[in-house]
Amino acid sequence: MTRAIALIAAVLAGPALADDDCFVPMADWHPRAAVAEMAQDQGWTVRRIKIDDGCYEIKGRDQTGRRVEVKLHPGTLEVIEIEYDEEDDDD
Repeated sequence: MTRAIALIAAVLAGPALADDDCFVPMADWHPRAAVAEMAQDQGWTVRRIKIDDGCYEIKGRDQTGRRVEVKLHPGTLEVIEIEYDEEDDDD
């Protein structure tokens, strides 16, 4: 009985824990050049493109100069999350 409860809890918690993670085979990823082009089309200045939790992450500035961090789905380049930093000091 305890094993069944643990299994049900794991299944129910799984999607909640992985909401902002990307699980895409590398063969289905868009290349970094496509990420950079997408960012440019949005008016973002890219400082860094990296991989975080299986997703692309862009760090840079938006068209108004605010620091921005954007998480993208690597297979579709859809924006999963976007964070703006109102502070103007550099890391």
